[in-house]
Amino acid sequence: MDGLQKVVDFFMRHQTILGCSIVSLLTVASEQIFSSVVFRCPCNSKNMLYGASFLLAPAFVLFLLGFMVNPRTWQLLTGMCSLEKHLEYSPWESCARFCQLWVPMTAKALVAPLTWIAVALLGANFYECAASGSSVMVSFYCKDNRTDCQNQLLKVPCDEELAAKISRERLSLHAQSQLIGWFLIASIMTGVLISICVRRCCSPVNYLQLRFYEIYSKKEHELFEIKAKEHATKLAERNTNCFFESTDPPRFCTPNKEDWLKISGLNTINSQKQYYSKLHEYMETKRSNSPKFNEEGQ
Repeated sequence: MDGLQKVVDFFMRHQTILGCSIVSLLTVASEQIFSSVVFRCPCNSKNMLYGASFLLAPAFVLFLLGFMVNPRTWQLLTGMCSLEKHLEYSPWESCARFCQLWVPMTAKALVAPLTWIAVALLGANFYECAASGSSVMVSFYCKDNRTDCQNQLLKVPCDEELAAKISRERLSLHAQSQLIGWFLIASIMTGVLISICVRRCCSPVNYLQLRFYEIYSKKEHELFEIKAKEHATKLAERNTNCFFESTDPPRFCTPNKEDWLKISGLNTINSQKQYYSKLHEYMETKRSNSPKFNEEGQ
């Protein structure tokens, strides 16, 4: 049991990294299936459109899915256009909160599409097909006999001997794709490292408090889900029983709209007000405004 608990603790401690790794592995597997089973370069004037579609369109779809499966997206967007939300913060505060919350969400959503593009470039099939129909590559490879050379270039993805013949004089499309792929991977890793360092350096709290904030947020979310289900079940049972039994419903306490509004939205870490969530802030504010609390304070 101790060994199992250590494994669980390890997964809980590194769930963000492990989650990104699983998404990346699934993306790699999907790219391999598309490249070997679905993709067939037409080797004609449609090469550019066909190859670019397989290289970029799935990446764009994965980018949108990254936002769609992230619950923080819907938590932030729900009620965003309402007048009450606009009155809560000034335009500058709203813009600052928007950037602070959307940048990490965008970074997570970019994991799958960037993985797709990087792996596709290393495989080279999509790039080779798209580049063979590019006017830039035509001007690079075909300086003499432009028309005949262009026709040959379009057939490169389907003819290995022709590809080897052209690559003797210039860097092959396959090699170009792999070089771009490695450059993209190196750029991504450098950007991730720099962003993490900047975010940590600019954190208003120290490492241990930030770790506590992460643990608290996770536990609060789990408990809120459990209590919400229990509360909703009891309310549904009361209403259903009273309907079928034709009785008056007993009093049932539930948060009002104003209470829900106060605990909604996404919390940001602030060194001045050490609230670990909107629910935490709401309860502490309610406690400080309570007459009983004021009497005890006096």
